[in-house]
Amino acid sequence: MNNAFKRRLHDQQAQIGLWLGLADPYCAELAANAGFDWLLIDGEHAPNDLRSILGQLQAIAPYASQPVVRPATGDTATIKQLLDIGAQTLLIPMVETAEQARELVRAVTYPPRGIRGVGSGLARASRWNTQADYLDSADEQVCLLVQVESLEGLRNLDAITAVEGVDGVFIGPADLSAAMGHRGNPGHADVLSAIEQAITCIVAAGKAAGILTGDDRLARRCLELGASFVAVGVDTTVLMRGLQGLAGRFKTNGASLAGGGVY
Repeated sequence: MNNAFKRRLHDQQAQIGLWLGLADPYCAELAANAGFDWLLIDGEHAPNDLRSILGQLQAIAPYASQPVVRPATGDTATIKQLLDIGAQTLLIPMVETAEQARELVRAVTYPPRGIRGVGSGLARASRWNTQADYLDSADEQVCLLVQVESLEGLRNLDAITAVEGVDGVFIGPADLSAAMGHRGNPGHADVLSAIEQAITCIVAAGKAAGILTGDDRLARRCLELGASFVAVGVDTTVLMRGLQGLAGRFKTNGASLAGGGVY
Protein backbone atom coordinates (compact mmCIF):
# COMPACT_ATOMS: atom_id res chain seq x y z
CA MET A 1 0.00 0.00 0.00
CA ASN A 2 3.04 2.29 -0.07
CA ASN A 3 2.69 5.27 -2.40
CA ALA A 4 5.68 4.83 -4.72
CA PHE A 5 4.95 8.12 -6.52
CA LYS A 6 5.12 10.09 -3.26
CA ARG A 7 8.26 8.28 -2.14
CA ARG A 8 10.03 9.12 -5.40
CA LEU A 9 8.98 12.77 -5.11
CA HIS A 10 10.47 12.97 -1.64
CA ASP A 11 13.63 11.28 -2.95
CA GLN A 12 13.74 13.95 -5.70
CA GLN A 13 13.55 11.40 -8.47
CA ALA A 14 12.26 12.79 -11.77
CA GLN A 15 9.13 11.00 -12.98
CA ILE A 16 7.76 11.19 -16.54
CA GLY A 17 4.02 11.04 -17.02
CA LEU A 18 1.16 11.00 -19.50
CA TRP A 19 -2.28 12.61 -19.32
CA LEU A 20 -5.24 10.24 -19.71
CA GLY A 21 -8.33 11.80 -21.25
CA LEU A 22 -9.88 8.86 -23.09
CA ALA A 23 -11.77 7.87 -19.94
CA ASP A 24 -11.50 4.15 -20.53
CA PRO A 25 -9.80 1.36 -18.49
CA TYR A 26 -8.54 -0.44 -21.59
CA CYS A 27 -6.82 2.71 -22.82
CA ALA A 28 -5.42 3.38 -19.34
CA GLU A 29 -3.93 -0.11 -19.25
CA LEU A 30 -2.42 0.44 -22.68
CA ALA A 31 -0.69 3.57 -21.37
CA ALA A 32 0.44 1.77 -18.21
CA ASN A 33 2.04 -0.91 -20.35
CA ALA A 34 4.02 1.76 -22.26
CA GLY A 35 6.28 2.43 -19.29
CA PHE A 36 5.39 5.91 -18.02
CA ASP A 37 6.21 6.57 -14.37
CA TRP A 38 2.82 8.15 -13.69
CA LEU A 39 -0.53 8.53 -15.40
CA LEU A 40 -2.94 11.38 -14.74
CA ILE A 41 -6.60 10.34 -14.80
CA ASP A 42 -8.34 13.59 -15.68
CA GLY A 43 -11.73 14.25 -14.09
CA GLU A 44 -11.64 17.99 -14.80
CA HIS A 45 -11.73 18.17 -18.59
CA ALA A 46 -12.23 14.51 -19.62
CA PRO A 47 -15.64 12.75 -19.37
CA ASN A 48 -14.78 10.78 -16.22
CA ASP A 49 -16.97 9.97 -13.25
CA LEU A 50 -16.27 8.01 -10.06
CA ARG A 51 -16.88 4.63 -11.67
CA SER A 52 -14.76 5.29 -14.75
CA ILE A 53 -11.94 6.50 -12.52
CA LEU A 54 -12.28 3.34 -10.43
CA GLY A 55 -12.02 1.20 -13.55
CA GLN A 56 -8.84 2.98 -14.62
CA LEU A 57 -7.29 2.63 -11.16
CA GLN A 58 -7.97 -1.09 -11.32
CA ALA A 59 -6.54 -1.35 -14.84
CA ILE A 60 -3.32 0.47 -13.91
CA ALA A 61 -2.82 -1.36 -10.58
CA PRO A 62 -0.82 -4.38 -11.87
CA TYR A 63 1.72 -2.13 -13.59
CA ALA A 64 4.63 -0.04 -12.36
CA SER A 65 2.99 3.21 -13.55
CA GLN A 66 1.50 5.20 -10.68
CA PRO A 67 -1.98 6.75 -11.01
CA VAL A 68 -2.65 10.38 -10.17
CA VAL A 69 -6.27 11.59 -10.16
CA ARG A 70 -7.42 15.11 -10.94
CA PRO A 71 -11.01 15.82 -9.85
CA ALA A 72 -13.08 18.60 -11.36
CA THR A 73 -12.88 20.54 -8.11
CA GLY A 74 -11.31 20.17 -4.70
CA ASP A 75 -14.53 19.72 -2.73
CA THR A 76 -14.32 17.55 0.38
CA ALA A 77 -16.96 15.01 -0.64
CA THR A 78 -15.31 14.25 -3.99
CA ILE A 79 -11.89 13.94 -2.36
CA LYS A 80 -13.32 11.50 0.20
CA GLN A 81 -14.80 9.30 -2.53
CA LEU A 82 -11.62 9.28 -4.62
CA LEU A 83 -9.48 8.32 -1.64
CA ASP A 84 -11.90 5.55 -0.69
CA ILE A 85 -11.79 3.96 -4.16
CA GLY A 86 -8.01 3.78 -3.90
CA ALA A 87 -6.56 7.00 -5.29
CA GLN A 88 -3.50 7.90 -3.23
CA THR A 89 -2.27 10.89 -5.21
CA LEU A 90 -4.59 13.79 -6.05
CA LEU A 91 -3.94 16.84 -8.24
CA ILE A 92 -6.38 19.59 -7.31
CA PRO A 93 -6.97 22.30 -9.95
CA MET A 94 -7.28 26.05 -9.56
CA VAL A 95 -5.63 26.54 -6.17
CA GLU A 96 -4.99 30.24 -5.64
CA THR A 97 -4.38 30.78 -1.92
CA ALA A 98 -2.67 29.20 1.05
CA GLU A 99 -6.06 29.01 2.78
CA GLN A 100 -7.37 26.80 -0.04
CA ALA A 101 -4.28 24.62 0.24
CA ARG A 102 -4.74 24.22 4.00
CA GLU A 103 -8.37 23.18 3.53
CA LEU A 104 -7.27 20.57 0.98
CA VAL A 105 -4.77 19.17 3.46
CA ARG A 106 -7.62 18.81 5.95
CA ALA A 107 -9.76 17.10 3.32
CA VAL A 108 -7.19 14.37 2.58
CA THR A 109 -6.41 13.53 6.22
CA TYR A 110 -8.41 11.75 8.91
CA PRO A 111 -9.40 13.38 12.21
CA PRO A 112 -8.17 14.74 14.48
CA ARG A 113 -5.81 16.47 12.03
CA GLY A 114 -8.27 16.62 9.17
CA ILE A 115 -11.89 16.06 8.21
CA ARG A 116 -11.82 13.01 5.90
CA GLY A 117 -14.82 10.84 6.71
CA VAL A 118 -14.18 7.31 7.98
CA GLY A 119 -15.81 4.62 5.84
CA SER A 120 -13.02 2.12 5.40
CA GLY A 121 -15.32 -0.90 5.60
CA LEU A 122 -16.74 0.17 2.23
CA ALA A 123 -13.44 1.25 0.74
CA ARG A 124 -11.21 -0.40 -1.83
CA ALA A 125 -8.38 1.70 -0.36
CA SER A 126 -8.37 -0.37 2.86
CA ARG A 127 -9.15 -3.59 1.00
CA TRP A 128 -12.50 -3.40 2.76
CA ASN A 129 -10.93 -3.29 6.21
CA THR A 130 -8.66 -6.27 5.63
CA GLN A 131 -5.61 -3.98 5.92
CA ALA A 132 -5.63 -3.75 9.68
CA ASP A 133 -3.51 -0.59 10.02
CA TYR A 134 -5.13 1.37 7.20
CA LEU A 135 -6.67 4.11 9.35
CA ASP A 136 -3.35 4.69 11.08
CA SER A 137 -1.19 4.64 7.95
CA ALA A 138 -3.43 6.17 5.26
CA ASP A 139 -2.53 9.83 5.87
CA GLU A 140 1.18 9.35 5.30
CA GLN A 141 0.55 7.55 2.00
CA VAL A 142 -1.68 10.28 0.54
CA CYS A 143 0.13 12.66 -1.82
CA LEU A 144 -1.46 16.08 -2.28
CA LEU A 145 -0.53 18.08 -5.37
CA VAL A 146 -2.04 21.52 -5.94
CA GLN A 147 -2.36 23.17 -9.31
CA VAL A 148 -1.41 26.83 -9.71
CA GLU A 149 -2.65 28.25 -13.00
CA SER A 150 -3.75 31.83 -12.42
CA LEU A 151 -2.13 35.19 -11.74
CA GLU A 152 -3.45 35.17 -8.18
CA GLY A 153 -2.00 31.71 -7.68
CA LEU A 154 1.39 32.93 -8.87
CA ARG A 155 1.22 35.93 -6.55
CA ASN A 156 0.52 33.59 -3.62
CA LEU A 157 2.98 30.89 -4.65
CA ASP A 158 5.36 31.43 -1.72
CA ALA A 159 2.51 31.10 0.76
CA ILE A 160 1.07 28.03 -0.99
CA THR A 161 4.40 26.21 -1.02
CA ALA A 162 4.79 26.93 2.70
CA VAL A 163 1.65 24.95 3.60
CA GLU A 164 2.54 21.78 5.51
CA GLY A 165 0.93 18.75 3.91
CA VAL A 166 1.22 20.00 0.34
CA ASP A 167 3.63 17.60 -1.36
CA GLY A 168 3.94 19.32 -4.71
CA VAL A 169 2.80 22.22 -6.86
CA PHE A 170 1.86 21.77 -10.50
CA ILE A 171 1.96 24.67 -12.95
CA GLY A 172 -0.90 24.59 -15.46
CA PRO A 173 0.43 26.21 -18.65
CA ALA A 174 -2.85 26.22 -20.60
CA ASP A 175 -4.88 28.24 -18.09
CA LEU A 176 -1.87 30.28 -17.06
CA SER A 177 -1.23 31.38 -20.64
CA ALA A 178 -4.90 32.40 -20.95
CA ALA A 179 -4.71 34.36 -17.70
CA MET A 180 -1.63 36.17 -19.00
CA GLY A 181 -3.40 37.20 -22.22
CA HIS A 182 -1.84 34.54 -24.44
CA ARG A 183 -4.67 32.03 -24.68
CA GLY A 184 -3.68 28.98 -26.73
CA ASN A 185 -0.02 30.00 -26.72
CA PRO A 186 1.71 28.46 -23.68
CA GLY A 187 4.99 28.84 -25.56
CA HIS A 188 4.88 32.65 -25.41
CA ALA A 189 8.05 34.13 -23.95
CA ASP A 190 6.21 35.77 -21.04
CA VAL A 191 4.49 32.50 -20.13
CA LEU A 192 7.74 30.53 -20.34
CA SER A 193 9.43 33.06 -18.09
CA ALA A 194 6.62 32.79 -15.53
CA ILE A 195 6.82 28.98 -15.63
CA GLU A 196 10.58 29.01 -15.05
CA GLN A 197 10.28 31.43 -12.14
CA ALA A 198 7.48 29.37 -10.60
CA ILE A 199 9.37 26.08 -10.81
CA THR A 200 12.46 27.69 -9.32
CA CYS A 201 10.35 29.03 -6.45
CA ILE A 202 8.68 25.67 -5.79
CA VAL A 203 11.95 23.75 -5.79
CA ALA A 204 13.60 26.33 -3.53
CA ALA A 205 10.76 25.87 -1.05
CA GLY A 206 11.54 22.15 -0.88
CA LYS A 207 8.39 21.05 -2.65
CA ALA A 208 8.05 18.93 -5.79
CA ALA A 209 7.34 20.88 -8.98
CA GLY A 210 5.33 19.54 -11.90
CA ILE A 211 3.99 20.51 -15.30
CA LEU A 212 2.27 19.16 -18.41
CA THR A 213 3.73 20.17 -21.75
CA GLY A 214 3.84 18.71 -25.22
CA ASP A 215 6.94 20.78 -25.98
CA ASP A 216 9.98 18.51 -25.58
CA ARG A 217 12.31 21.47 -25.08
CA LEU A 218 10.19 22.93 -22.30
CA ALA A 219 9.82 19.53 -20.65
CA ARG A 220 13.58 19.06 -20.60
CA ARG A 221 14.13 22.62 -19.39
CA CYS A 222 11.70 22.05 -16.49
CA LEU A 223 13.57 18.87 -15.57
CA GLU A 224 16.83 20.85 -15.62
CA LEU A 225 15.28 23.37 -13.22
CA GLY A 226 14.40 20.56 -10.82
CA ALA A 227 10.81 19.67 -11.73
CA SER A 228 10.22 16.13 -10.54
CA PHE A 229 6.87 15.17 -12.09
CA VAL A 230 6.58 16.14 -15.73
CA ALA A 231 3.83 14.96 -18.07
CA VAL A 232 5.02 14.98 -21.67
CA GLY A 233 1.83 14.30 -23.59
CA VAL A 234 -1.90 13.62 -23.65
CA ASP A 235 -3.37 10.32 -24.85
CA THR A 236 -6.03 12.03 -26.96
CA THR A 237 -3.41 14.14 -28.73
CA VAL A 238 -1.13 11.15 -29.30
CA LEU A 239 -4.03 9.19 -30.80
CA MET A 240 -5.29 12.09 -32.92
CA ARG A 241 -1.87 12.79 -34.39
CA GLY A 242 -1.34 9.13 -35.14
CA LEU A 243 -4.74 8.84 -36.82
CA GLN A 244 -4.27 12.02 -38.82
CA GLY A 245 -0.82 10.94 -39.90
CA LEU A 246 -2.16 7.60 -41.10
CA ALA A 247 -5.08 9.21 -42.93
CA GLY A 248 -2.79 11.86 -44.42
CA ARG A 249 -0.56 9.26 -46.00
CA PHE A 250 -3.49 8.06 -48.12
CA LYS A 251 -5.77 11.10 -48.38
CA THR A 252 -4.78 14.53 -49.65
CA ASN A 253 -7.57 16.31 -47.74
CA GLY A 254 -6.69 15.01 -44.26
CA ALA A 255 -7.53 17.46 -41.47
CA SER A 256 -4.68 19.29 -39.76
CA LEU A 257 -4.32 19.21 -35.99
CA ALA A 258 -5.70 22.39 -34.47
CA GLY A 259 -3.64 24.51 -32.12
CA GLY A 260 -4.51 25.51 -28.59
CA GLY A 261 -1.69 24.09 -26.50
CA VAL A 262 -1.26 20.63 -25.04
CA TYR A 263 -5.02 20.02 -24.83
